[in-house]
This record gives sequence, C-alpha cells and structure tokens, in this order.
Amino acid sequence: MHLQRPAYMKVRLARGPEFSRVINDMKALGLNTVCEEARCPNLGECWGAGTATIMVLGAVCTRNCRFCSVKTGNPHGVLDPDEPLRVARAVADLGLKYAVITSVDRDDLPDGGAGHYAAVIRAIKGLSPDTLVEALIPDYTDERLDVLLAANPDCLGHNIETTRRMTPSVRDRRASYDKSLDVLRQSKVLRPDILTKSSVMVGLGESMGELEQAFEDLAAAGVDILTIGQYLRPTSRQLPVVRYYEEADFDELKELALSKGIKAVVSGPLVRSSYKAVEVYRQLRP
Repeated sequence: MHLQRPAYMKVRLARGPEFSRVINDMKALGLNTVCEEARCPNLGECWGAGTATIMVLGAVCTRNCRFCSVKTGNPHGVLDPDEPLRVARAVADLGLKYAVITSVDRDDLPDGGAGHYAAVIRAIKGLSPDTLVEALIPDYTDERLDVLLAANPDCLGHNIETTRRMTPSVRDRRASYDKSLDVLRQSKVLRPDILTKSSVMVGLGESMGELEQAFEDLAAAGVDILTIGQYLRPTSRQLPVVRYYEEADFDELKELALSKGIKAVVSGPLVRSSYKAVEVYRQLRP
C-alpha cells in the first residue's frame, strides 16, 4: 500500500547564490556529494547555506542496502590518487569551517579504502588547519579503524541505520548491527577525545521498543551524538515507507534517546546524519 506523504514532509526547493557556488565548485573539481547521490531532502537548505557532505572513494558502492539510492557495483580496485587534494581544495575554496566527509563502501579494496579516506582528512587539515572534519565512515574496525583515527578527525560517525531486527532486511547482508556498534565502541576506546556519532531512520517497520533498545545500545557504545529522521523512499527500487511519524513523535524519540545517556540528539522528519552537524558539534565542543 502506498502511503501519502504528509504535508510537513515537503522539501524547500534548492536555489540561491550559495547553492550555485557549492554545486559549481563540486563539479569543477570532479567531486561527488552524498547530498546528490542519496537524494537528500535537505540539499537545498544545506547547499544554500554553503555546506555540503563530500563523498569520497568514488560514486559506486560495493554494497546494496535496500534503503539507499547510491549506485552499486564493483569498482575493481580503481582509486583516484588526486582525490584527497581535490577535496582539500574544495573545502578551502568554500571556506568551510566544518567539513563532513563520507564514502561509499569499497569491499574491493584490501583495506576497504581506509588509507585513502585517511589521506583525504590529512589533506584537508594540511590546507585548512582550522577546519573541523567529521568522518562518516564505513564499518571499519581494528587495523582499518586505527588508520582512519590516526588522521585525527574531530568527529567519527558511523550509522547503524535501523534496529537489530530490521537490519537484515534493510542493510546489505555484509553489514551487521553488532559490527556497527563495534565501530563506535572501538573508536571511543581508542580515541576518547574524538566525538562519536550515529544515525537511525524510522518508518521502516520498527517498533518503539526496538528503537529504545537501539538507543540503549548506542549509549552503551559511548555514542555522543545521535540523529533521528524519517525514512523517505528515494525511488521505486528501494523499500517502501511503512509509516510516517508525526512531528510530535520525533520530540518523543529525542527525549527517549537523551534519557538513555546520549549527550546530543537531533530528531525530526527531514533530519539526516549530517544535518546541523556543526551546530551539534559546538554543543559538546563550544
């Protein structure tokens, strides 16, 4: 059954000089943004404010999560060695004080792309030493996570996306609810000075009790920041929406997550993992 999208889910159209400046800079440098690839509903608002989430390691993901519209396939080990410098130049040209870097999954690479990702962070900090970098990473653990953390991101994000029960039907079979928690837990143990962050989508068929357990699990893993947003079906190829949560529901979810010990929570219908990233970071690191 197709659900009618509520009126409060309407998205502001992308326009304005800052929007044009961001998109022109990205295209000129041949960079990908998760804003476009994942059809983010906040693209107009964020780009209009002169911010964007840059996606590295190419535009083809080796995994096939059933909520995501990013292209999937096998990049056959291809990497662009100039990408770290081009990303750093874009961050410098845009004058970003807070850069969010994410990536596709690269299971075709021996290290999953961790070394390349770390090189991007180092390049940004080399050209823009005052810029804060949030790294929204794949499920790197152990040696891969060590490599990434050695580049000194200011915030380490990894999204569990959904509840334990829903994970097999929502995420790629190679993804794991427990492994995602391990990413966050290991990061906090190895580098307690770096903020950790995760995100949950709602509306896929999860229960309130399952969400409460997910919040407890994230708090136990030492997660500092959580974002909660409504799942929106990007195209007809992805999972359908089971339920649209009301705006009051997101207030309730925020209070529930805070009560479990998570320090900062952004919750709302159009919230995504990078939404209001700098504002939330400044709550915890004034």
